[in-house]
Amino acid sequence: MRRLLPLVVVLLAGCSPSDPEVAKWEAQASRVTIVQDNWGIAHVYGKTDADAVFGMIYAQAEDDFPRIERNYLVSLGRLAEAEGEEALWSDLRMRLFIDEDSLRAMYGRSPEWLRGLMDAWADGLNFYLHTHPEVQPRVITRFEPWMALSFSEGSIGGDIERVDLRGLESFYGARETVLAAASEPDTGLVPSDFFADASTDLVPEHEEPSGSNGFAIAPSRSATGNALLWINPHTTFFFRDEVHMVSEEGLNAYGAVTWGQFFIYQGFNETAGWMHTSSGVDNIDEWLETVEERPDGIFYLHGDSLRRMLERDVVIRVRSEAGIEDRRFTVYRTHHGPIVRAEEGRWVSVGLMEEPMDALMQSYLRTKAADFDDFREILEMHTNSSNNTVFADAKGNIAYFHSNFIPRRDARFDWRRPVDGSDPATDWQGVLSYDESPNVVNPPNGWIQNTNNWPFSAAGAHSPRVEDFPVYVQTGGENARGKNAVRVLERGDAFSLQSLRDAAFDPWLSAFAETIPLLVAAWDRLPTSDPLKARTERPVDVLRAWDHTWRPTSVATTVAVYWGERANRRIGIDARAAGLSSADFMSRPAAGVGMLEELAAAVDTLTAHFGTWETPWGDVNRFQRITGDIQQPFSDEAPSIPVGFTSSVWGSLASFGARAWPGTVRRYGTSGNSFVAAVEFGDSLRAMAVTAGGIHGDPTDAHFNDQAGRYASGDLRPVHFYRPDVERNAERIYRPGADR
Repeated sequence: MRRLLPLVVVLLAGCSPSDPEVAKWEAQASRVTIVQDNWGIAHVYGKTDADAVFGMIYAQAEDDFPRIERNYLVSLGRLAEAEGEEALWSDLRMRLFIDEDSLRAMYGRSPEWLRGLMDAWADGLNFYLHTHPEVQPRVITRFEPWMALSFSEGSIGGDIERVDLRGLESFYGARETVLAAASEPDTGLVPSDFFADASTDLVPEHEEPSGSNGFAIAPSRSATGNALLWINPHTTFFFRDEVHMVSEEGLNAYGAVTWGQFFIYQGFNETAGWMHTSSGVDNIDEWLETVEERPDGIFYLHGDSLRRMLERDVVIRVRSEAGIEDRRFTVYRTHHGPIVRAEEGRWVSVGLMEEPMDALMQSYLRTKAADFDDFREILEMHTNSSNNTVFADAKGNIAYFHSNFIPRRDARFDWRRPVDGSDPATDWQGVLSYDESPNVVNPPNGWIQNTNNWPFSAAGAHSPRVEDFPVYVQTGGENARGKNAVRVLERGDAFSLQSLRDAAFDPWLSAFAETIPLLVAAWDRLPTSDPLKARTERPVDVLRAWDHTWRPTSVATTVAVYWGERANRRIGIDARAAGLSSADFMSRPAAGVGMLEELAAAVDTLTAHFGTWETPWGDVNRFQRITGDIQQPFSDEAPSIPVGFTSSVWGSLASFGARAWPGTVRRYGTSGNSFVAAVEFGDSLRAMAVTAGGIHGDPTDAHFNDQAGRYASGDLRPVHFYRPDVERNAERIYRPGADR
């Protein structure tokens, strides 16, 4: 039987009971119980929502405080204080949009209930640092409640990151001045140049697709008559924690929380669940501003009049060998948004969703939505900008909600390019309403899917029609995963949790199902006398017999991936120039010899690295976690385990973005499937889940890598949701601060 730590509150060493702040923290901790289950997952129970937030952020800090701090260094534009010059321009980019004084004022204007949550968030982190003096933050030694407003959405790549850093540096670089150098010594930070000498031999030209998969199954297609939800974010590994937070005020949310935030980002409560997928919406625009510099200031043209350019001084603190240097910039903004670069003699401003308070409220409130009607009402805040949402509830509703922030624009303009900022007709005119967006609710086919593809296949034949919406509601089209998702959902008659999981791990690679037959046909056309024919005969035979599915034991998967990457590099530019897909370009007879030459080169690479090209995919494609570093190292000499699924670029629904790293020939994954869950809503909730590697960031902890085998094989574990089950599977029961 497991030994449970006694549920006690102890006086904290080194603190005076008369200290009012410590007394406040201790009082709140006394209202919180944390139950850590047999997978290390924290189930946090509080009297109020604020108590649950206090305990949840404390438990997060126990799991991996460095990741919490780093996320706020990024969101506050203070990463250069820890990582030096290389973070200067990303910090400035954040500070164009984030101003500490404005956030403090916004905190003061926030509803009382939201301020209470932000207070509890800051108190929980500060209490953790107070009770863990051995933890040394890199920069942030005290958290303030207003800081939570700087990171109000849990996406892996926020809207701000779409602003190009090269243009930003070119524009503002000449304007910076060094104010002073402090006397602080360097503390031995490791330079973040880990990727600088990475081998490109096995690296595909394409950027690894980011995003996620979400499926919802209606009762009519469910084996139990209950709605089902598939939650499958594709993110950088270890980007989120898995937690459960419960209060006596109606909070009961479980799922993945981005490190440092106090709301469940991907997850479910007892009666509803939500899965976000990165959207292809066009909701960020640029304007070409006509600028005039005068003795009394800088102005820009809007209509028939000049408006004064807003100016603000920003100081970025940068760590260097000499200590900390302050860099000062004067940054500029029009009513469209901040200036981010110049183009053809005109300044360029950018506009995006800038409503951190409403965004934070929407992110939190949806975790308490009991059903479709509640969730639908919350969407009226229109601040979930970078995501679509796949939804299901216990009443049997399923839905697809397109990006919740779409500016209304004049359709005469091409919004894919910067528009003339001096023309008032280019100003945004509010946002599209819910009814003006391509949403799907309870389609008669009984299923919904989104794989970062367009919404016009979300429910098969019952999807929205592309011609009914402005072109800017979606910039991309169908993708390989989307084709596969429709295929597996159309053929399922009565989904259970397990069969939904099986559909989501279907091994068919739709991209290779299109291109491998073209490669084989090119080989068949090649004259027998051509040396290339004999050279590639055996690998072509392997690919000809292949069923286009991934397996750890599959040699064909290995050959196809290595060939596909090389073929994409070779034909990618020509295919794009011709306006064709890779498959369509490869179908041209003239492309055949080139494809076979790349196959020969791929075989040579495999032979050089592994001794034979006939190497099973699982020997190449590996999951490894050997340190808790945010940018972890990899080694062919250290333990790792095989992974069968591939990069999603080939159409694999289960995603594993892997590559070779400095000193390795094997590929090691860093992104793709992360937190994965299957959920059934009914009279009671049932769920299964798995997290990449493990919950804890400390390699010495039992839960650092205890889920690795389940993750690699897609073997989801039961979720402990109801308290009796949680306590039956408890390893520790304790109060914050009493775990020392």
